[in-house]
Amino acid sequence: MTADARPSLAALSAPLVARLIDDAPALRLGIERVGGARVVDAGIRHPGGLEAGRRIAELCMGGLGRATLGAVPGTAAWPFGVTVHSAQPVLACLASQYAGWSLSHGDFFALGSGPGRALARQEALFDELGYTNAADNAAFVLEVDKPPPAELVAHIASTCAIAPDNLTLVLTPTQSLAGTVQVVARVLEVALHKVHALGFPLDRVVDGIGMAPLPPPGGGFLTAMGRTNDAILYGGTVQLHVTGPDVEAEELANRLPSSASRDHGRPFAEVFAAVKGDFYAIDSMLFSPARVTVTALDSGHSFHAGTLAPELVERSFTHVP
Repeated sequence: MTADARPSLAALSAPLVARLIDDAPALRLGIERVGGARVVDAGIRHPGGLEAGRRIAELCMGGLGRATLGAVPGTAAWPFGVTVHSAQPVLACLASQYAGWSLSHGDFFALGSGPGRALARQEALFDELGYTNAADNAAFVLEVDKPPPAELVAHIASTCAIAPDNLTLVLTPTQSLAGTVQVVARVLEVALHKVHALGFPLDRVVDGIGMAPLPPPGGGFLTAMGRTNDAILYGGTVQLHVTGPDVEAEELANRLPSSASRDHGRPFAEVFAAVKGDFYAIDSMLFSPARVTVTALDSGHSFHAGTLAPELVERSFTHVP
């Protein structure tokens, strides 16, 4: 697909933003203005919920992905989860859903995800993807537990070259119901990010689907972060459809699961504690689904690797420090 023919993340996500705002009372969301921007509270002072998280996940994928809640196999004690799929997984996951823009002002810090990243283009990744998006509106999802300062709102709007009142920021604390759903809904994005890290050509990834169990929200940030990560690392399953030789599809399958990492085998909270909270000391290869299938479209052969670890999921989902 040529650059000019690729879909506009901003255009596809704008109706999702509008519906989220319109349905805010039913979804238990709060709406306020900060620095002119519209801020959606999905779990700070307003409770939000599972459906809010599902819709926010689709917004975070720039309107190019679908998220559903329902039964997922593999963890008998936790039978419900999130399934996501996209016919444009590279754009949906890497150009939109990936939390790639570092935002800070004073003591406020967040990693920005969502379709607005393609307007800001503050990451080298967009040059690699060759993707640009021009629009007069932008939306971001921030995994935070407090509203951003007005100065940061102004910076985001200016970087996106839009008026602040055309900017929407959706806030989803990790320990909230909506936050839990939208993080677990990144199971496919986590796989795509590792595909990129492994150097597999992104233009050969044609389609993708993933699922992971839904943990109970953690009582605090660290517990919630551990559970949502473990849902993917030890309970997540992804299938990718790729073009190219079988040998390269098989190699990708073998290198993709979280079990390929030296840090595999313990709940994420324990790994995080072992490195004394230094996120960057964790092996980056850990961040991937537990089980993968890579289907080579040219031959019709599929390659499977990794395995679910329901005992680690159970340990993570029930342990409260």
